[in-house]
Amino acid sequence: MSSGVLIFTSDNILLTGSQKLAPATLIVEKSTGKILEVKETRSTRADFPEIADDDWVDAGDRWILPGLVDAHVHLNEPGRTDWEGFWTGTRAAAAGGVTTVVDMPLNSIPPTTTKENLGTKRKAAQGQCWTDVAFWGGLIPGNEYELKSMSKDGVKGFKCFLIESGVEEFPCVTKDDVEKAMQELKDTPSVLLFHAELESEHAHAKAKPGADPKLYSTFLDSRPQELESDAIDMVIGLMKKYPSLRCHIVHLSAASALPAIRAAKAAGLQLTVETCFHYLVLASSAIPDAQPQFKCCPPIRDAANRDALWAALQDGTIDYVVSDHSPCVAELKRLQDGDVMKAWGGISTLGLGLSLLWTEGRKRGVTIADIVRWTSELTARHASLDDRKGAIKAGWDADLIIWDPEAEVKVTRQFVKSWKIDDDFLQIAKDNLYFKNKLSPYEGLTVYGKVESTFVRGRLSWNASTDGEGLQPLGKLI
Repeated sequence: MSSGVLIFTSDNILLTGSQKLAPATLIVEKSTGKILEVKETRSTRADFPEIADDDWVDAGDRWILPGLVDAHVHLNEPGRTDWEGFWTGTRAAAAGGVTTVVDMPLNSIPPTTTKENLGTKRKAAQGQCWTDVAFWGGLIPGNEYELKSMSKDGVKGFKCFLIESGVEEFPCVTKDDVEKAMQELKDTPSVLLFHAELESEHAHAKAKPGADPKLYSTFLDSRPQELESDAIDMVIGLMKKYPSLRCHIVHLSAASALPAIRAAKAAGLQLTVETCFHYLVLASSAIPDAQPQFKCCPPIRDAANRDALWAALQDGTIDYVVSDHSPCVAELKRLQDGDVMKAWGGISTLGLGLSLLWTEGRKRGVTIADIVRWTSELTARHASLDDRKGAIKAGWDADLIIWDPEAEVKVTRQFVKSWKIDDDFLQIAKDNLYFKNKLSPYEGLTVYGKVESTFVRGRLSWNASTDGEGLQPLGKLI
């Protein structure tokens, strides 16, 4: 066999179409990073004597899984690189087993709302990405005639807000704006993505007069479930006029919207829905007051709502799970005064999602095949990348992770330090938050599962044993 290949083998590889891990060997072409062949048997080093040691990866009994495709990430570059950036964001993603990130059109300046702005963002990303990166475009009032040209330039779909986004350069759209965009896109393979919260006469995104802005309950009451269910009802109504167009609900939080979603899918509408790690792991009753790092929009709701989201994910009503990594600088999180109402709404999760979902999912009978389907296979399809991403099979990119399912990891932003006190050593664990602003509601939580290595198109992008040192960013813009 040619020495122009890489070999990956393990006792436990999750192959496409399988619900169980099994021994297998993957032969990868170096020049393209594509999987050439999948052998459903474990190989030994002696089977490939001509292969250099650096081209042989034996994971032992560790699991080899497809890399995650995180289809909802805010990298914020250019313009707000003090919040996040391509270098730090994609490196954090690779540390958590994400091999492809789909960047949201905001909160960069400029936003990805024109062909020119897309070019600006691509230029900023060049040479900085540790994962492959694709791009969503943005729908704002008056830019509907930009959409097709951005699609031709590779944008995977278009996100809009039905409520104010929080940044002035990305205003929300009206029902008329949405219909104009649907008219433009109705005969294309694109997809419209909706931040589905909608104010009305009976539901407003405002705190009650006199309510304490430091209480999480004040914020939760200000974003009732009706905001989401009303928005989704509007989207479904428009879809009936444009049934050929794919539409997607981002970060579903409200279980009250599930019956309408089920009915729309049963009627044959091309509607997909995502939820987020934080809605599946956290519950409002456990959120302390004056801790704005738990704030996101729509909000984390109660445990019963969380259980309903899990049930909908397991029965297919909710299609997949993403991070919605939406960081900001510490000042905007209002940690100094704990004002939840004034704080930026967004949760930082890149690098943690697989472990979070595995930790919580195992309690609910979820398998690793389920998790891979929700975070890799179906998210790749959503972003029209399923001809190369989200699967371990011949012809697909060798985006792979080596995973220790039983490792226990405490989420911390502290560095390794040791002091000798009398005859004992006190040690603080290593930082394992790799995104730029290390503010996370998960700090202090112990999770199960650890990514030991991440490979993008067969090339090493992350190695936990060296904390990623000595590597170079190798991601492509796709």
